[in-house]
Amino acid sequence: MSRFCCFRSRHSQPSPMDSGKNHNKKENIGHFTNPTPIPSSFIDGHFTVQQGPSCGGSMALPYAHVDGSLRALAAQAEGFGRMAIGGLHGSLYCVTSLLDDGPGSLRDACRRKEPLWIVFEVSGTIKLNAGIKVSSYKTIDGRGQRVKLAGKGLQLRACEHVIVCNLEFEGGRGPDVDAIQIKPNSRHIWIDRCSLRDYDDGLIDITRASTDITVSRCHFFGHDKTMLIGADPTHIDDRCIHVTIHHCFFDGTRQRHPRVRFGKVHLYNNYTRNWGIYAVCASVESQVFSQCNIYEGGQKKMAFKYLEEKATDREYAMCGGIRSEGDLFLNAAQSGLMIENVEKCAFKPQEFYPKWTMEPATESLKDVIKVCTGWQAVARPQDTGCVA
Repeated sequence: MSRFCCFRSRHSQPSPMDSGKNHNKKENIGHFTNPTPIPSSFIDGHFTVQQGPSCGGSMALPYAHVDGSLRALAAQAEGFGRMAIGGLHGSLYCVTSLLDDGPGSLRDACRRKEPLWIVFEVSGTIKLNAGIKVSSYKTIDGRGQRVKLAGKGLQLRACEHVIVCNLEFEGGRGPDVDAIQIKPNSRHIWIDRCSLRDYDDGLIDITRASTDITVSRCHFFGHDKTMLIGADPTHIDDRCIHVTIHHCFFDGTRQRHPRVRFGKVHLYNNYTRNWGIYAVCASVESQVFSQCNIYEGGQKKMAFKYLEEKATDREYAMCGGIRSEGDLFLNAAQSGLMIENVEKCAFKPQEFYPKWTMEPATESLKDVIKVCTGWQAVARPQDTGCVA
């Protein structure tokens, strides 16, 4: 079989792809053009301000240009997961069956050991009886169809270089059932443009020394414990965790946007509204940098929460640190920032990656995030077969 041929099931026929619109971007390194006051530490050339066509018509989002060709998505993540290439160097696998398993199924594609770029030629719901274990060097690319995973979720266990793009996750049932579970020792992961709701456990869990991960442009709703980063105080290996979360919409979810233990987490340009307990929680030794996010209170107003826990190799319990710069608090929301703990968030993103795409936290950003997160009706780009 040739390197770029498409695996197909002879039992299914491809369905028409949804029509979509490709976008181009123009990058400009420099200052914000918005008059919103910006701390001087922002104007340092370490982020990218984008201009040009955009989702919603007002702002260009990161990597909007990559929907022009299929594999252009690889290595386009921002932040800690920027190295993820997925199945860039593999064959194309076309999912043609909505069955839980068998020829042409998503499970069949994910269990294969070779690199694969996985696309869908059917739309609909895949009812999973067990979690799908995703092996290394896979791209699960939902562009061009509307595919929902239900019952169970994806398990990224001891794998590397995985991209998950443009899928829906809904209705996961059972103990320890997460929509996307990343553990243990997984790295170079990018979760992009997914809609996630209503699982019995978490929506995205990143634990057990998994690191170098980016979650971007996802829509979280209809859920309680949204995103956990760091397992529990006994897992001191989680000190290696590095996660970037940007341009996500936490839409009335109750808590964990995220909750962090041990790891370093960069949050920027996210919109969190109407939380039930808190927006962001810093627990044992965590370092959270919240930059130009929007926090809009509902019944609960306090955005940041601190919880003390004792690491097994430490003598005393401690919480984590949160640093907030350029964040916008709406509808009487209060930061709850503990000034004495700001110094505990000592890391600076530019020490790990040179640039990121960010806008000031404004009402216009909020409007864009509401329509440009989660599953998107974009066409599947053509695959030229050209791989770097």
